[in-house]
Amino acid sequence: MLLLCLILAHLIADFYLQTDEMVKEKHKNIKKHIMHHFLMTAFILSGFLIFHFKPMNILSYFIFPLAFIIVSHFLIDIVKIKLLDTLKFSNEENLKRLSFFLLDQLLHLGMIILACQLFIDIEFTKIIDVFKEGYKISPINAGLFLIIIVILTTSVSGHFIRILLGSLPNQLLSFEGKYSFKTDRQEDHYAIKSMGKKGLTEEYHYTIFSKHDLSRGKLIGYIERLLVLVLTFYSAYPAIGFIVAAKSIARFKQMDDRDWAEYFLLGTLTSMFIGISLGLLLREVLT
Repeated sequence: MLLLCLILAHLIADFYLQTDEMVKEKHKNIKKHIMHHFLMTAFILSGFLIFHFKPMNILSYFIFPLAFIIVSHFLIDIVKIKLLDTLKFSNEENLKRLSFFLLDQLLHLGMIILACQLFIDIEFTKIIDVFKEGYKISPINAGLFLIIIVILTTSVSGHFIRILLGSLPNQLLSFEGKYSFKTDRQEDHYAIKSMGKKGLTEEYHYTIFSKHDLSRGKLIGYIERLLVLVLTFYSAYPAIGFIVAAKSIARFKQMDDRDWAEYFLLGTLTSMFIGISLGLLLREVLT
């Protein structure tokens, strides 16, 4: 239970207490970010000491794991910031940015597991036991694991997809359609000595845009992945196709633009992959 609580505290501090402005200027807000992690981790460890009914060593179960998690988090973030500033990825190198994001999260998770193994006597083999057939986790652990999966399905995966897609040009975000108009004007006598008819032809091409609501799109993505998560958990795979079909119909007019269609396809496939993968993981652990 403590390990799941520490992972949950990390996700809350990283994806809910950390604002977009803090992410953009992380080198300036690193102290505030670390303070969030310090408070969340200290809250979980102190609660573990208070509600545990056996006498425990405060150094081993509070001071040492808290210091280890916070210091390791600070060092990982500092190294990541320095590397990103040195490498200076362009907007087209989204996969490299995504690899840094995944490596960063995996390292933080590894440090949390290592702290539990070194100071709190939580063996790594116990974590693997949950995937064994017939193993049943407690209701409290099941609830904590479900909350973690929901956060991964919504906020974490949303950040994942945003990095993968990168910054879309405004015309791709709000493309509505293209319209063309042609005007012909014919004159019987264009000039005094002219023979036949002459005229003027004008063509106008318009690209129609509308304001794009990012918050609405983010909410749609959250609901979409949660539905895929639930349908995968209950093995209702055919119903997932209806979600893709409904989403495609709603964006049918925008499919005229090939660039936008490619971004739409990439985002949808990634969203489906994450939802199905987490749904399988949830079913494997809880059933």
